[in-house]
Amino acid sequence: MKLAGLNGIKSLTFDVPSRKLIVYHTQSPEAILTELKELNLGTSLFEHGVVADDTTFDSPKLQTKLLRQVLLINFLFFILEAITGFLSHSLGLLADSVDMLADSIVYGLALMAVGGSFQKKNRIAAMSGYLQLGLAVMGIAEVIRRFTGDELNPEYKTMIFISVLALIGNSICLVLLQKSKSQETHIKASMIFTSNDVIVNGGVILAGVMVYLSQSRYPDLIIGSIEFVLVTQGAIRILKLSKNKPPEAV
Repeated sequence: MKLAGLNGIKSLTFDVPSRKLIVYHTQSPEAILTELKELNLGTSLFEHGVVADDTTFDSPKLQTKLLRQVLLINFLFFILEAITGFLSHSLGLLADSVDMLADSIVYGLALMAVGGSFQKKNRIAAMSGYLQLGLAVMGIAEVIRRFTGDELNPEYKTMIFISVLALIGNSICLVLLQKSKSQETHIKASMIFTSNDVIVNGGVILAGVMVYLSQSRYPDLIIGSIEFVLVTQGAIRILKLSKNKPPEAV
């Protein structure tokens, strides 16, 4: 999003483990560096060179297909976890369902933004951020209510079973995205989101085991609280980026 207003950005390749970003562009490297430094991630220019004019990038149709598949899986699990979380009194499942919905919103709005203007992308990002923030605030309010109230212990069997299914679903998403071998921004971002979801699913499974061992609702409340905080942080990041102004073309 920081680079969306610069003309001449062709493609982005993210090497997350090495904290390295490769930008294919016809732009001034100084202009790109200036924008990225504003993210306060310790950005520096590693190398600048020339590539062949016939460099090819990923097919937009393939990206769209993959994002739709991931969106569908996330949305289906949002419905499943929301229903079972409510019926089983599990805040962990409810929080994970909100996380799934938040991801679905991001993927859906990203598809809507394809080919759009800088201003349109910012508006869509803002919509996504406010919606996620609203869901997170309602979730945190529910956390406080359950901590202070006399709630039933969640059904740990349902927690574990549904979370295992969600783990399988997210693993399928990750395999699909990895098989694409795409280096485009949206696909890389989707892989990061899905990897985080796999970790969260493991956390809910662990919470279910702890509920069984302790016969207490607190492990479920703790994991649910963590998930809502993570959704809140993601929403705030998106809202900050949505306020970016398009830089002057160079």
